[in-house]
Amino acid sequence: MSRPARTAVLRDAVGLGVAVGLYGVAFGAAADAAGLDPWQALVTSLLMFTGASQFAMVGVLGAGGGGPAAIGSALLLGTRNTVYGVRLAPLLAPRGLPRRLGTAHWVIDETTALAVAAPDRGLARLGFLTGGATIYVVWNATTLVGALGAAALGETAQAALDAVVPAAFLALLWPRLRAGAEEPAVARRVALGGAAVALLLTPFVPPGVQVVAAVVAVALAGRPREGAA
Repeated sequence: MSRPARTAVLRDAVGLGVAVGLYGVAFGAAADAAGLDPWQALVTSLLMFTGASQFAMVGVLGAGGGGPAAIGSALLLGTRNTVYGVRLAPLLAPRGLPRRLGTAHWVIDETTALAVAAPDRGLARLGFLTGGATIYVVWNATTLVGALGAAALGETAQAALDAVVPAAFLALLWPRLRAGAEEPAVARRVALGGAAVALLLTPFVPPGVQVVAAVVAVALAGRPREGAA
């Protein structure tokens, strides 16, 4: 492990971690708008630690949906982390139950990208752990800041927080749909299809159900085809 390579991995991991972790402010504000207390928002970030699922949960709750729909949406969006875990297990090879559990908790989009992009196993572990620790600390700190700040706003300003969840979702989604993403045209079609399903169902189903249906539709659309290379 050369010093320049190690420095580059640390720089990328910390930079990405800070940039992504700052989105915690939006989650804290969205959680407050959905009716969660600041401590509830913080506990959610500490224990869930998967942004898309967290935003889905508070989005459903904020729209008046029930607990089962909110939890179902969060779980369906979080299933991708299981796939990441299967990919990372042989690469990171954590030993012992405590390390395996800790590693699993930090398996998200960004830490997976950092680990997979590293040139060797040692740098993969370094990138994963550095990125995971940075995102975890910054995300939880900014979640509390966002929740406390939103709680201190007046009623007019709090009403504007309804736009936080869709705006944050778009911010998380957009980089994955740009030309640099793998199979960007397919990703855009699948994303638009999921959005269409959610919009069409919104007038007819209870809050949150359209999110679950859209996630299921996207998962089915993205499944491997028989005979595909």
